[in-house]
Amino acid sequence: MNDNNNEKHANGFINQCIYDPDLLYDLDCEDFYKKCGIDANLSSKAIGSKLKLRPLMLSDYDKGFMKLLSELTTVGNVSEQQFEKRFFSMKRCKNTYYVTVIENLETGDIVAAATLVVEEKFIHQASIRGRIEDVVVSADFRGRKLGHILLATLTALGKKLGCYKMSLECKDELLAWYENFGYRKDLGNNYMVQRF
Repeated sequence: MNDNNNEKHANGFINQCIYDPDLLYDLDCEDFYKKCGIDANLSSKAIGSKLKLRPLMLSDYDKGFMKLLSELTTVGNVSEQQFEKRFFSMKRCKNTYYVTVIENLETGDIVAAATLVVEEKFIHQASIRGRIEDVVVSADFRGRKLGHILLATLTALGKKLGCYKMSLECKDELLAWYENFGYRKDLGNNYMVQRF
């Protein structure tokens, strides 16, 4: 990881990325951009001078990351200490959690986020598969294709990492949106849940 991606955090920890930001470079997102009508000049590395796409950092607790997640689902009260503990726990799981955010450089706020979770498998010649989770864009930034950019980026990242398949779970009203990226309902397979 580049040294310029680490800086001293107020709590004394070195501010770290949850994964190596160099993985975001040289991603082939062009096909995904074409499918959903994103300008070819707009890339995951250059989404405008006021926004930056990057891995989640330790300091993002103070930049509204948890508040952003609350626009997606119930988050509960997560203290900074709990956030740090979970951050380092996920970071220790090498090659597993690719939590990616878009930061508004003018305000320092996190305005969009999504996660790629990579699972190691015994099947498919001990391959890996990817799951897209927790895609959320701040209400103030919806309609700017930030969700498209995140999904295209994480799908391309999964392909680059060697995932034999990518999957996600979504509400019925979002099926058509995800189909723009090549995701399809897998007929005959069902998603089931048991909540506690």
